[in-house]
Amino acid sequence: MNQTSYPRIYVERTLAVIKPDAIHKAEEIEDIILKSGFTILQKRKLQLSPEQCSDFYADHYGKLFFPSLTAFMSSGPIIAATLARDNAIAHWKSIIGPVNSIKARETHPECLRAKYGTNDLKNALHGSESFHAAEREIKFMFPNSVIEPFPSREATEEYLSRHVTPTLLLGLTELCRNKPHNPCIWLADWLIKNNPNKPQIYEGDIVEEAE
Repeated sequence: MNQTSYPRIYVERTLAVIKPDAIHKAEEIEDIILKSGFTILQKRKLQLSPEQCSDFYADHYGKLFFPSLTAFMSSGPIIAATLARDNAIAHWKSIIGPVNSIKARETHPECLRAKYGTNDLKNALHGSESFHAAEREIKFMFPNSVIEPFPSREATEEYLSRHVTPTLLLGLTELCRNKPHNPCIWLADWLIKNNPNKPQIYEGDIVEEAE
């Protein structure tokens, strides 16, 4: 017996930052983000202190450009956004293009850094490099974020068989028995009323127990 393998669609998250040099083009950039198939899950405008910039770019600590980078990133407001779609990290990186805006204009003239950036420092936009970087950076910009791990196929199937299928089978059995005029609406109403996770409300008289 051949086991059918189903393609899995992972909805990834990545952090996008509109830097101080491109903040005046934020609306235009956000429009491009949405047209590129991303959902903006979270967004905030803020101004980082030099110390916060140092923490955010801790991986670059000790490099020659580090002081200039932290000074630039703390020089004005930025917009941080959590973006979501399939293959979000790689897709956002390809849209913003190479780090150096001058070189990007030669090699990737359509990318956002070529369009909105000035040089290798003032390059308009930031994108997470990897899944672990995205996790850390989203947490940094949005401290209350909860990033859940992807459930395995086995865990998903177990959840469905334990919590979803039994209730759904009962509802479909009742649907066949009742043969309503509009089966979709009937089943939706039945599922709402018979949700096993919903507390049952007793409609009779409330009798208080004596202490």
